[in-house]
Amino acid sequence: MSDADRPATTAPDADLAWCHDSVQGVSRTFALTVDVLDEPMSSYICLGYLLCRIADTVEDTDRIDPDEQSALLRLYDEALDPAADATAADFRDAVDEHLPQADERSADWEVVAETERVFATFGELPEDVREAIVPPVRELVGGMAEFVDRYADEGGLRIGTRGELEEYCYYAAGTVGNLITNLLTRGDIAEERARRLHETAEEFGLLLQLVNIAKDVHDDYEEENNVYLPEEWLAAEDVPQEDLTDSEHRDGTAAVVGRTTALAHTFLDDAESYLEHLPLVDGNTVDAWAIPFLLAVGTLRELAAQPERAVDGRGVKVSRQEVFAVVAAMSEHGRDSLPELRRAIAVQPFHRTPSAAD
Repeated sequence: MSDADRPATTAPDADLAWCHDSVQGVSRTFALTVDVLDEPMSSYICLGYLLCRIADTVEDTDRIDPDEQSALLRLYDEALDPAADATAADFRDAVDEHLPQADERSADWEVVAETERVFATFGELPEDVREAIVPPVRELVGGMAEFVDRYADEGGLRIGTRGELEEYCYYAAGTVGNLITNLLTRGDIAEERARRLHETAEEFGLLLQLVNIAKDVHDDYEEENNVYLPEEWLAAEDVPQEDLTDSEHRDGTAAVVGRTTALAHTFLDDAESYLEHLPLVDGNTVDAWAIPFLLAVGTLRELAAQPERAVDGRGVKVSRQEVFAVVAAMSEHGRDSLPELRRAIAVQPFHRTPSAAD
């Protein structure tokens, strides 16, 4: 049986459907990606993403003491290790006391509560798929535990330097780029194409993570007590990390948002190259990855125009109309239109540019 013909998973239909529904609840952007992939890649990426999301929810919360957060993440890492004795049930038992009540759970915490279901569904994927996914997920989890340990006394993450920012972004998203690439390079693929994918996978992930960090400054601090803007950059604007969202420091923090946006821009070319080399195997589609890339370009445009919105709580995002327009354009024009779409979206909201990619 060829890869194209084999089933995505032997998991029960209800469990797989629940996993797909859960992605819709925890991430609008990633749900778009999963929806635009075909099977079996759609299910491969869905399950890989949920494994990452469980760890991310534990790492992001301020409802768990840092020492306990670290212990939970390391237990979760052991549960992912096929050679270890720990299980998903062990992790679920350990995290139980930290779960919100069932009627108060967010979609993220509902996924954590259903860790055993996610693991069981993941366990029904083909062996080579699981072997492609587990190492980068474990690297992500280990990196998160390391950062929690590093800032345990602070009660939340406090990034110090640009180098540390890039290190964090690698663990949070560069590893996901490697996960995608592992899946796409399992089969018969040209050596040069595989080399270029591996060379640019991390940059693709870093771009998306830096955009998230730049646009979510207010919520990351006020809701999760995490500061990802480097202390050295804030200090250059006379902004204390503990006061970065105060109105008196709005302009200084906005300047650092701009600096973070500029750093994200440096990864655009490699991220575009990654998309240009993606193989269409196992139900993979260019649209699935080009859409978040183009939405990141649009978000960078909005951040450059109004960085203060990321600081004062009003938020920075592209409109739903632009999302629909980007999805439709990629569906109609395909990979060859990517450079032109990128240029058009960088200038103004795409749904206001009817001539773009025509």
